[in-house]
Amino acid sequence: MDLLGAVTLFLVICLSCLLLLSTWRQMQGRGKMPPGPTPLPLLGNLLQVQLSDMRKSLMKISERYGPVYTLHLGSRRVVVLCGYQAVKEALVDQAEEFSGRGEQATFDWIAQGYGVAFSNGERAKQLRRFSITTLRNFGVGKRGIEERILEEAHFLLEALRGTKGLPFDPTCFLSRTVSNVISSVVFGDRFDYEDEEFISLLHMINESFRFTATAWGQLYEMFSGTMCYLPGPQRAAFKQLAGLEKFIERKVKANQETLDPSAPRDFIDCFLVKMQQEKENPSSEFFLKNIVLTTFNVFFAGTETVSTTLRYGFLLLLKYPEIEERIHEEIDWVIGRNRAPSMEDRSQMPYTNAVIHEFQRFCDVIPMGLARRVTRDTQFRGYTIPKGTEVYPMLGSVLYDPTQFSNPDTFDPGHFLDGNGQFKKSDAFMPFSIGKRYCFGEMLARMELFLFITGILQKFRFRSPVEPKDIDISPKLVGFATLPRSYEICLVPR
Repeated sequence: MDLLGAVTLFLVICLSCLLLLSTWRQMQGRGKMPPGPTPLPLLGNLLQVQLSDMRKSLMKISERYGPVYTLHLGSRRVVVLCGYQAVKEALVDQAEEFSGRGEQATFDWIAQGYGVAFSNGERAKQLRRFSITTLRNFGVGKRGIEERILEEAHFLLEALRGTKGLPFDPTCFLSRTVSNVISSVVFGDRFDYEDEEFISLLHMINESFRFTATAWGQLYEMFSGTMCYLPGPQRAAFKQLAGLEKFIERKVKANQETLDPSAPRDFIDCFLVKMQQEKENPSSEFFLKNIVLTTFNVFFAGTETVSTTLRYGFLLLLKYPEIEERIHEEIDWVIGRNRAPSMEDRSQMPYTNAVIHEFQRFCDVIPMGLARRVTRDTQFRGYTIPKGTEVYPMLGSVLYDPTQFSNPDTFDPGHFLDGNGQFKKSDAFMPFSIGKRYCFGEMLARMELFLFITGILQKFRFRSPVEPKDIDISPKLVGFATLPRSYEICLVPR
């Protein structure tokens, strides 16, 4: 046998072994796992999903296999939960079993199991407890943070007046404003809107978040073990994430050099103080890697999800000017034209509150939710889910559940109004997830959405450069994130 023949035979044997290993791993421990489409070796169920709209693909598969099924994303075996009942039973009724964190490959590239969002076990518990307490101490959910939001709204309104009624893309305006609220907590101060480093940071956040929504981002979720070494758009996302990490490392170092333990200035200072307090504790999770990644998590999440919801929401108001007009009427009746809005106004503004909830439901910014992982062998709906199995709680399937919302595919504030026009809560409203790993920034996000939306609409009317009937409100990208199409808006002073 010549050299070429020997090499060819060797490669065939290696490939055959890989295929057998892949098949064995996919079938191992399947036992009483939920049903699902048969996976191919190495590829898993790649051919059964549409990478450009994973939400729609996963919902379509559930029509055949039911609300609980097993899917193979490459070599990753995932249990998918669809609809309000299945998600609620898992994340609430069996909260402890479903409290582990699954993989989000793009962010895991930088997190590597550290930080509050993508960690597990005792690390996640310690960091989550600290983060919730610290944010609360800085006024999140209270009057203190409301004042910070109103202060930032003032800067935003000044910037919007500078557009002089001309068309502009609102992306940058909204990102800067929302980010400055969480920046004031995390870093102790806001950024000037024209600060070049700030603009660069927002670009890093926007671009890496956008990557997770693309088809290539979903492909990376399936084959990250190989693709992390290959050229492609993922390399640009890694560069953006690394840039954010370096910035936060510099912030942490600067705080270390000027720290006064008796007077912590921000979230980073509080973490540094906690590090000093627990430096003799061998099981402490308060060390440098975790302060950087936890700050990263809070800063990123506190910037992108709310600004994306606002951007999508304003597009919806351009599409439906009659809804905007009803909000104007409610603002004029409850708040008037002169004083600033406050959170106390929300209870008297059922229609505006309903519109904001419908923004979040319809926009469905994180449609698959952050992946969970079962913490032990778990019995669920007659199936056995082995310890460590990843779970996708499809939040989008809950927000669009026809048993919970009468016209789920239609933007309709009536989903959150009763027959008397009063605000109506819905148990299926869970854009922040539920259970032990719900988003602890929920209170801050709710306050920002209400105060920014009412503050802007108190002073401006929206106008679109194109006719409302020609506005496309379908998403531009749907992957890990849902992103709206680009558009321009004109703000006319009232």
